[in-house]
Amino acid sequence: MMARLLLLFIIVPIIELGLLLQIGQRIGTPATLALIVATGALGAYLARRQGLDVLRQAQSEMAEGRLPAGQMVEGLLIFVAGAVLMTPGVLTDAFGFFCLIPAGRRLLKTYLARRFERAVHTGDVKVSLNFGAGFPGPSSREPRDVTPRPATPAALARREEP
Repeated sequence: MMARLLLLFIIVPIIELGLLLQIGQRIGTPATLALIVATGALGAYLARRQGLDVLRQAQSEMAEGRLPAGQMVEGLLIFVAGAVLMTPGVLTDAFGFFCLIPAGRRLLKTYLARRFERAVHTGDVKVSLNFGAGFPGPSSREPRDVTPRPATPAALARREEP
């Protein structure tokens, strides 16, 4: 974990700085600065627009009584994209724009879901529910299995009743 943080906070900025210096030598300082400002502005615009679209989708899911888990992950990826696009850098900009492409977000969501499932299965992540005082349900701190089960025909019929 520490090595990853080292990579993220030290190595990536060094690479980014080197790339920006190389670009500055090739196209000039004013053009490089304009490129940084343009990618930041475009990233902020796209993140805002796509973020609002995902928010509308999440509201629609909730209005239909469903948990908008997919939209929550998409919203987080769009937030990350906006943040990295606001920082100067070539690699971070590429990652940010990748997160703003719906197909890129689908790939990242699939990857993250697989990593999360693997972590749950290996015991690296434990999922537990704790209903505090005043809420119905179990109050023990023992982990509970919250794995979704396929619905039976009887359960589906009960959902459809008014």
